[in-house]
Amino acid sequence: MFCTPESVEQVRDTLRFLTKEQIPFFVLGKGSNLLVSDRGFDGVVVHLGKGFDQIRVDGNRVIARAGAGLAAIARRCLEEGLTGFEFAAGIPGSLGGAVVMNAGAYGGQMADVIKQVTAMDEAGELVSLSGEALEFGYRDSIFKRRKLIVLEVTMELAPGDRDQIAGTMQTLATLRREKQPLEYPSAGSTFKRPEGYFAGKLVMDAGLRGYRIGGARISEKHCGFIVNENHATARDVRELIEYARKEVLRQFGVELEPEVLFLGSDE
Repeated sequence: MFCTPESVEQVRDTLRFLTKEQIPFFVLGKGSNLLVSDRGFDGVVVHLGKGFDQIRVDGNRVIARAGAGLAAIARRCLEEGLTGFEFAAGIPGSLGGAVVMNAGAYGGQMADVIKQVTAMDEAGELVSLSGEALEFGYRDSIFKRRKLIVLEVTMELAPGDRDQIAGTMQTLATLRREKQPLEYPSAGSTFKRPEGYFAGKLVMDAGLRGYRIGGARISEKHCGFIVNENHATARDVRELIEYARKEVLRQFGVELEPEVLFLGSDE
């Protein structure tokens, strides 16, 4: 089932029901770093509805609900002359998902700007967490260890020059178009950056540029991406991820950890 609660009350009712009935559930943002099994997910997917896309500004603080898109928040920051969120303008995800994975790009990350998060636990109780309590790490947060749904986020930015903010956003957008295979569908960056290395370069140096399994291919433009070139299945992508990991480990002794999340069983 796919469920779209549009208010805090509906989220609470949904969580309490699913918990009481012991039904597995997964909270979906925009799905930009997610690979879903060809068999689907045997449970309930919860996706925050239109009641969770509001964005408001109070001085240097941006308070946004978890369903708001990062691009929309970045545009609002530009309008308000607030700097510090430019890095997220081109990330095709929701605010809630970005908090969960501590999304980042071009030297910035969510941990740099978040002051407080309001979430809900499985019992339907609201939980308020300060930025320091979120246990942020590289593509990691407390939400990967606790079953909490992000509802609202408070971010603190700084006053800036609108022209400079717009210029930075344009520069980053140009870099993305030049360096990333945006012309093909993908789940974004496939692997986390291993300490002391770049995942894409390791995959390239392993001789895997353009390597394909089924309809999935390691991008020739950026080897850190696996693209869906020709009706790839989730199994195609999963097998290509595992092959790249095996080859990089065999040739360089470095173990790549997927940044892509896997949902559902292939068995």
